[in-house]
Amino acid sequence: MASHPHFSMQDPSDWVVRFGASLPAGATVLDLACGGGRHARWLAGRGLDVLAADRDATALAELAAVPGVRTLCADLEAGDWPWGEAQFDAVVVTRYLFRPRLDRLAALLRQGGVLIYETFMLGNERFGKPSNPDFLLRPHELLDWARGWGSVLAFEQGEIARPAPAMIQRICALRGDTLPVLP
Repeated sequence: MASHPHFSMQDPSDWVVRFGASLPAGATVLDLACGGGRHARWLAGRGLDVLAADRDATALAELAAVPGVRTLCADLEAGDWPWGEAQFDAVVVTRYLFRPRLDRLAALLRQGGVLIYETFMLGNERFGKPSNPDFLLRPHELLDWARGWGSVLAFEQGEIARPAPAMIQRICALRGDTLPVLP
């Protein structure tokens, strides 16, 4: 997916920072479709054990020397799914949507594990790419999906103005029904 000015290539997302900051040191985190690794770097810098997964071997090679980051080069949309179930304390996904495997994300979380997800939604076509509906969430899509497997801590959707106009949807949800300590 092409870069969008809303998502800096160096700075972690404010959404990921807000909820990732409450993860305990040593927690295992999957940064799914990590791209250049801005979140993997930030999370590992907080003492978390991060698996950065993407199909871009070149981007992953740049993460190989980052302490606390392991990498996995995998096509997340074709072939075998590279994970079983319940392996991570948290899963972080930004700027990525592949609906046929969306249900597998919740299964990657241990009981009480946290999903932190942020990507584009319908209406973003007014601002540029992505504009294909296959890569844009429908209104309340993440919220409706997460309610089927966990507890929603926070959900937002709508237009943002800065750093560039975009339509986005964000969710933070826990696997299971345990109430968390809020950040």
